[in-house]
Amino acid sequence: MNEEVSKKLELIRQTLRESEVQGVRLRGTDWFAWATAGASNTVLLTAETGVAEVLVTTEDAWVLTDEIEAQRLKDEELPANFKVHINPWADAAARESFVRDATSGKIAISDRPISNLEKPLPPSLRKHKRVMMSSELERYRQVGQKASQAMTEVLKAAKPTWTEYQLAGAGAEALWAKGLHPALTLVAGERRLPLYRHATPTGEQIGRQAMLVFCARGYGLYANLTRFVCFGELSGEQAELHSHVREIEAVVLNLCQPGTSLNAVYHALAQAYEQHGFPNAIREHHQGGTTGYLAREIVANPTTTDTLTEGIAVAWNPSLPGAKVEDTFVILKDGKLENLTFDPNFPSVEVEARLRPVPLYN
Repeated sequence: MNEEVSKKLELIRQTLRESEVQGVRLRGTDWFAWATAGASNTVLLTAETGVAEVLVTTEDAWVLTDEIEAQRLKDEELPANFKVHINPWADAAARESFVRDATSGKIAISDRPISNLEKPLPPSLRKHKRVMMSSELERYRQVGQKASQAMTEVLKAAKPTWTEYQLAGAGAEALWAKGLHPALTLVAGERRLPLYRHATPTGEQIGRQAMLVFCARGYGLYANLTRFVCFGELSGEQAELHSHVREIEAVVLNLCQPGTSLNAVYHALAQAYEQHGFPNAIREHHQGGTTGYLAREIVANPTTTDTLTEGIAVAWNPSLPGAKVEDTFVILKDGKLENLTFDPNFPSVEVEARLRPVPLYN
């Protein structure tokens, strides 16, 4: 961990030199986790910023927090590479005074600039966050396995009489039990499944089938996956929709090679939908993109010219009314894709030499 943090501090200081600024402030939950090799500044799960931030200068690396959080962070979260500056919780101005002293009152850069003394982070540093080091990938594998196992456990236990709230709650409980944040748990039962792509759960019973979606966070990294459970056989039309999305996804996964641009993937998806007879589907839901320290680092669209490289994670989610497929993959050195959220205990079929999930019959 300390070695990984040292490498990242050097990347940050290289950015300092190139940008000719005096400090880097990292406030977001994503950037804090990246800079600290997986530590968390999260207390309120839905917040994009947390109870501590990172400040790096050419000489020092600090975690800035208040007296409520400091001891817990020291004991349970922070690597040894950081000093800790503690301000009284009721005196936020004391932190700003410390930062002005540490940066000689000069311009800093930040992931979330909040004053005229701060500028946005340059693209070069943002790119570093999106490319996994080997130690990050090891943690990511743990998160993906725990998330997929939690998903399987919950859907095997599900009953058609459960409400969508119950299924989402069981999903959240299973993720917490494995030490993961349930950053997102979407559920659609039988009636709502063909109606809404982003189906936040309700008190309706799920009925004969349901979709469960996880964005599960551990060490700051997001494992994104979607699965279906059925009570009784799917109709031929429903089964065909699932087959279509798996075949459409295969087009995308085959394109996930170093050097491929995200807009090229988007256009290939649009063409695949059209070839399968669903020309409007590309506009009915975002299709995913790169992932990592955000559920989606970059969502692919017609103008995203960012290119894929080795070490980048992706999560695509092609969908049709009532059908969707999604897992989290990482691009390896040889250009192969590793499925971080594969669970051999969940039913699957082979699609172009990859095992892809199919609805679980319960």
